[in-house]
Amino acid sequence: MVTIDKAPEPAAPAADQKNLKYYTASQWDLVWWRFRRHRAAMAGFIVLALMVFVSTFAEFFAPYGPTERNSDYLLGAPQIPKVWDANGVSLQPFIHGLSTERDPVTLRQITVVDPEVREYVSFFVRGQSYRLLGLIETDIRLFGVRGGHVHLFGTDELGRDVYSRVLHATRTSLSIGSLGVVLSFVLALIIGGIAGYAGGWVDYAIQRLTEVIRVIPVIPLYMGLAAAFPREWSNTQVYFAMSMIFGIVGWPTLARRIRSHLLAQRGEDYVIAARVAGAKPSRIIARHLLPSFTSYIIVDLVISFPYMILSETALSFIGLGLRAPSVSWGVMLQDAQNIRTIEQAPWLFIPAGFVILAVLAFTLLGDGLRDAADPYQVKS
Repeated sequence: MVTIDKAPEPAAPAADQKNLKYYTASQWDLVWWRFRRHRAAMAGFIVLALMVFVSTFAEFFAPYGPTERNSDYLLGAPQIPKVWDANGVSLQPFIHGLSTERDPVTLRQITVVDPEVREYVSFFVRGQSYRLLGLIETDIRLFGVRGGHVHLFGTDELGRDVYSRVLHATRTSLSIGSLGVVLSFVLALIIGGIAGYAGGWVDYAIQRLTEVIRVIPVIPLYMGLAAAFPREWSNTQVYFAMSMIFGIVGWPTLARRIRSHLLAQRGEDYVIAARVAGAKPSRIIARHLLPSFTSYIIVDLVISFPYMILSETALSFIGLGLRAPSVSWGVMLQDAQNIRTIEQAPWLFIPAGFVILAVLAFTLLGDGLRDAADPYQVKS
């Protein structure tokens, strides 16, 4: 008997395999694929990731501590490392020697440059000791000048390095916004979930409470509560108190969105089936209703960050938020709210650039997530 081998079946075209992968992918895979194609959102994500990473290890990336002073260089201009000057080219970056003096006529601070002096910038130098992440004690800094100082963003009127303070301020401002958003997010899930699932008089009572909180003017409320902080409170206590305030007054918007979705979904067949099967209301809300629009909750969560950051910055700027020696963007901008600073030390406005950058990055990230999470987004 002769056996005839069958010819192998032709492989599926690449386009068909791509379509099969797309139509069988999970919702999270679809969101990620759409998000990767959103270049502006990816740029915002990268910027925020860098800010979080650098600020988390601020003690290592900053050449000095946030309160460390250089009394010989008060209100000094930024120093830009260079690799060449009139004396030739150097393979190692260096800065020229600088000092500050008073103009004999105007008595204003002026920077005097000594082009003949080179101070070389080195990496992994030893400086003031610190605890990395609060655990590892070390004194290694990413860069610095042995036997001298380098101030990339200049110094303030007390001689403190602005670059180092900005890194520490970034950690404070981002973290206080994160704590406030997380607290408001949890409250919104609980309150909005109960209102949307229970309905009736429970929903009515919660909506009236939500309206009361929404009509309270936010900035005067922040100012009043911040002014009520006891003066003897430590900076840590003020920090957590501000986070609690931001969270307590920031939940109504998301809670109403969750409530509206649950009101629309609680009559669906899968919810009724779960209720008939004996599932408790908490399980129905947590396991069946909320996951049906998790992507939108995440988008709302991301978009809430800029409002928390701007609130903290505004309160600290006017002196009703965090106080020195705490370091945040708002605390640093307090030193830049006068005509003298605008004229003589514009580099003290650098923290404002970081505020704008963070808010813009969060906005782009939120827009990208919103577009990627759209269930009616067509395949392109």
